[in-house]
Amino acid sequence: MEIRTQDDERHAGAVPRWVGSSLVLASAVMFSCSGVLTKAIDAGSWTVLTWRGLIGALGIAAYVWSRNRARPVRDTFRLGTGGWVLAAVGGVGSVTFIVAFKHTYVANVSVIYATIPFVAALLERAVLSEPIQRRTLATATTSLIGVVVIVSGSLGSPNLDGDAVAIAMVALNALYMVLIRTFTDTDAPLAAAASSLLLFGAGWFAATPLDVTRRDAVLLVVFGLVFAVATVLWTEGTKLIPAAESGLLGSAETPVAIAMAWGFLSEAPPVTSGVGAAVVLTAIIAHARADFRRDAASGQRLG
Repeated sequence: MEIRTQDDERHAGAVPRWVGSSLVLASAVMFSCSGVLTKAIDAGSWTVLTWRGLIGALGIAAYVWSRNRARPVRDTFRLGTGGWVLAAVGGVGSVTFIVAFKHTYVANVSVIYATIPFVAALLERAVLSEPIQRRTLATATTSLIGVVVIVSGSLGSPNLDGDAVAIAMVALNALYMVLIRTFTDTDAPLAAAASSLLLFGAGWFAATPLDVTRRDAVLLVVFGLVFAVATVLWTEGTKLIPAAESGLLGSAETPVAIAMAWGFLSEAPPVTSGVGAAVVLTAIIAHARADFRRDAASGQRLG
């Protein structure tokens, strides 16, 4: 899921733009591993959340500390009320994210997940009275049609539960994005670390996290590290490039996740999933390209 941070951009001009693009693209590839790793781990959802939460929290916290070494530790890790609200909503969103992957195709979850920015735009319009472009509204409508096509392929099968959880995941993560814009003074990576830590605490009592095989233990460590590194890469990359370019590069996460599921898990979703994915991805890429061209044209005029 993309998370817009409030990080300081004072160093952006000193770093070549291709560095930011590379970091965002690398983060998209790493985030796309989530479905394969979740499916590959035999342990239950709460066990996955427990260990990914602990390792992810430690990794992100280390990054937050290194970025703020000159500040007192107490100030660096002070979240405030808004931060804890973000952590709570993000934690519940992460639960639905893992549960969805466990109960339906990686392709279904990945494509449904890709609609989050447009659901967030609609939510901002409804809650904050933010203006919404016609192009964004058209993309959101087209994406909804694609999601309906995907879900129709799961009717009458156990995958329908996973698809339903994935839709709930979209709503929660869209709310998370809106809350980030509301609590502008909150450090989003720190909130993500707190969210992961909350999941570790909850999972410790909801599951039996120590009862895992050696294979699962290795995969759980890898999952936590991938999550932490992907979050850091995305945070650093988005500070260096325009939001439109970040969104366009981030859309690479969905096809890569589907390809990984096919290559590593031999997971072949039904035709409806492919059709729905084509509809959603076409709409998202078209919207992202239009944003990118608009920003490029604006930059030329300013130059």
